[in-house]
Amino acid sequence: MTLLLDGVALAIAALVTFIATPLVRRIALHVGMLDVVDDRRMHETPKPRIGGIAVYLGIATALFATVGLALRFSRLFHDPDELHTILGLLFGGTLILCIGIWDDTIGMRPKRKFLAQIVVASISMAYGFVIPGFADPLHHNQWVALPLFIGIPFTVLWYTGMMNAMNFIDGLDGLLAGVTAITGLSLVAIAAAHHHAVEALLLSALVGGVLGFLPYNFNPATIFLGDSGALFIGYVFATVSIVTTSKVAVAISLAIPLIALGLPILDTAAAILRRAWAGRSITEADRGHFHHILVLRMGLTVRHAVLLIYAVSLALGTAAFFLAGGVAAKG
Repeated sequence: MTLLLDGVALAIAALVTFIATPLVRRIALHVGMLDVVDDRRMHETPKPRIGGIAVYLGIATALFATVGLALRFSRLFHDPDELHTILGLLFGGTLILCIGIWDDTIGMRPKRKFLAQIVVASISMAYGFVIPGFADPLHHNQWVALPLFIGIPFTVLWYTGMMNAMNFIDGLDGLLAGVTAITGLSLVAIAAAHHHAVEALLLSALVGGVLGFLPYNFNPATIFLGDSGALFIGYVFATVSIVTTSKVAVAISLAIPLIALGLPILDTAAAILRRAWAGRSITEADRGHFHHILVLRMGLTVRHAVLLIYAVSLALGTAAFFLAGGVAAKG
């Protein structure tokens, strides 16, 4: 039943997003919500940039529909904690989506946007989404609990880091949507293999949402995810990782999502170090990201660069899957 619900969630999210995206695009064109062309952008003409709204609608619809089916026809999600997780993610996801829409439409200063992300992370922690500890692979996956004065700032760092990592990698047509689909599928497989039903459902809906959006976003894109989509995707990945890590019975530490999402995380870390070394603000945009190097320095076309990054994401996702199996076996 669980796998069936995952498939239903993926299909509903994909269908709703596929239908909603042209509507969102028309609204964006009508009111002028366009991503302008400047030295930092890789596109040559202004394009709508609030595609995250369509992805959100697809995911939210899929989750409400599948949870309703599960409550009616199975014992899945009758546990209040499971419903609490889904509602908490939707609430926090709605907040970060609104922040992204605000930035996409009227703009936000980087410091204020970062502060808003911290607020959303704090609200999510009030829901119980706090990193409780990690499994130490060097000591037979012995669980290491974190005191709250360490766990809380670590959780804030995890949320803000993941959201900004997704935002930074969203620089080429179809890049973030495709990487999200590939990484999400690998994490769905890991969650399903370890009987994490809620996490598998959430990730299945996310994968479906970005797959429904990808036909409009792949090169040449007619609409972008924007901050609304990038921040929302990062929030979902961060929350699901925290919820999975809190399940001590299966010793899967934060190393699994770190490996699966290794490319955007490393790219973000490199950007921070690069800008700090140059004496610039870490929020100052540049063309030094991995995808920029592939296109501007190595001469790859946008499509070839995106496909190469897809391949790297697939390799990292596969490595995370096998590592999760090994960690579980040791635990």
